[in-house]
Amino acid sequence: MRTLPPPRDAGQRKRDALRLLETEEDAWVSSASADGAATLVPLSFVWHGERLVMSTKGTNPTARNLAARPESRVALGTTRDVVLADCTVEVLANDALPQDAAGALAAKLGWNPHGRAPWVFLRFTPHRLLVWREANELPGRELMRDGVWRV
Repeated sequence: MRTLPPPRDAGQRKRDALRLLETEEDAWVSSASADGAATLVPLSFVWHGERLVMSTKGTNPTARNLAARPESRVALGTTRDVVLADCTVEVLANDALPQDAAGALAAKLGWNPHGRAPWVFLRFTPHRLLVWREANELPGRELMRDGVWRV
């Protein structure tokens, strides 16, 4: 039987979640089509202004789905260090994302989709954030509710 590390307090969980949001490059993004067909794809992101900013081609199913149904669950981390964000999503035309956010994405990823017509930006605003490592951290895993940090 494996011994679990002691559960982190809420403040440490928040610091660890913010570290992952600031340092990870990719996240799993869920979306659903109008008929309910689900998709789950990895997209690169930057954490900018308490939002996740991503880019994909506007013709991709994920962009089309999120334009029609602007809700998503975004997952990052490992199965032993989970951050799940339930988000409202904005699909922005290629030139509609503020330059500071576009620049932050370009700096982190080493390429810039700005000015490339088929690409759109996706801006995810978390309204619920769940963070845990092991079963002993399931209680208290909700660190954000209704867009407000609980810690």
